[in-house]
Amino acid sequence: MHAQGFKYSLGNGLNWPSLIPTTQRLVMIDVHYWTTPNGHKITIFLERSRTGIQDFPGQYRQGRAVQGGISGGLAEQPIPAIVDHKPAGGGEPISVFESGAILLYLADKTGKFIGKDIRSRTETVQWLFWQMGGLGPMAGQNNHFSNYAVDKIQYAMDRYRNEVNRLYGVMNKRLADRPYLAGEYSIADMACYPWIVPWERQHQKISDFPNLQRWLEAIKARPAVIKAYEWTPKINPGQGGIRTAEERAILFGQTAQSVAAAAKQ
Repeated sequence: MHAQGFKYSLGNGLNWPSLIPTTQRLVMIDVHYWTTPNGHKITIFLERSRTGIQDFPGQYRQGRAVQGGISGGLAEQPIPAIVDHKPAGGGEPISVFESGAILLYLADKTGKFIGKDIRSRTETVQWLFWQMGGLGPMAGQNNHFSNYAVDKIQYAMDRYRNEVNRLYGVMNKRLADRPYLAGEYSIADMACYPWIVPWERQHQKISDFPNLQRWLEAIKARPAVIKAYEWTPKINPGQGGIRTAEERAILFGQTAQSVAAAAKQ
């Protein structure tokens, strides 16, 4: 038996609240994240794992990266990031940042959602890296120039909107003869799914990609995915874009100097 409570914390001086479920029993994985596509990747994995693996932690904490929490073991203080308090082989906790690296780490730790033999594992890993190097960055730039940029630069909007359209086409072709990107449901699908969810915001027409649309709807209906997205209104009830000049400066105006200055506060 265990009790679960909730508290809010402020992370890294950004004044963004984080909902942190706590539990009386030992927590193995700390998860520091925000309700972005990269953050959703991690909660999708953990929600699925904790319902399907008996020896995986029943609860996990969620929050923004906070000083004294994960910063000591990381090259920078990004989110998402995790701290594994019971790494394989024992020893000190292991901190991991970058969403693709986290998914790979968790898949190897649990033995789930990644191929067991060299061929199927390679299929999974290459599509995970495809998302990290292509779909995510291109969709992020598309979102920035089309929706966030104050100055609307037509070339930039067309460039990234067209590239996202091309990448949708790559996925649609890949999914023509298989249910998921690597055949079976894997971390590659978990990585790509949150970046396809906002297809309207990406100025795409999902019906132009029927295989991709089928894949999207299948993953959306998975119980763990539903559960992962239920965290959004709890953690980020005021989501809806940039509302203040301060938020815009935090998201788009950081430099090495401003980050160093913030870390001293």
